[in-house]
Amino acid sequence: MKGSPDPLAALRPLHTPAPVYWWPPAPGWWLLMLLGVSLLALFWWLRRRRALRRAALLELRRLQNNARDDSEFAAGVNQLLRRFALACYPRRQVAALSGEAWLAFLESHSSGGGFAAGPGRALLRAPYAPRSELDRDALAVLARGWIRRQRVGAG
Repeated sequence: MKGSPDPLAALRPLHTPAPVYWWPPAPGWWLLMLLGVSLLALFWWLRRRRALRRAALLELRRLQNNARDDSEFAAGVNQLLRRFALACYPRRQVAALSGEAWLAFLESHSSGGGFAAGPGRALLRAPYAPRSELDRDALAVLARGWIRRQRVGAG
């Protein structure tokens, strides 16, 4: 065996493969990035919805505690419901409503009613009446329920 040539010496040297670059990523990474961006957008959208609803409920509580009289309270609740409706529904559907049409809109988007006949009726009369017999608690409960039932961000 001393005289036999080394068969490994006749082999060519090893060739290393080309380096793997980080860009462009493989298709799986593209899908993972797309999923991540989608989840972030969903999280932001859900957070915005909750923040709008929470802000409206906080404003309602502030109105209930700080309004000087029934007229100021009813006008504030009416304005709050209108602003919240504009966040939930298309502007063309809400912006021009007033009077009975506004109450009918609130009633149609409410599960229990109470706007056309009930405490919600005060939204029309109380802001303009010199003295009104307004049940603030009933109107606040009605407005709170309406705010909680709406789908924010649809408009």
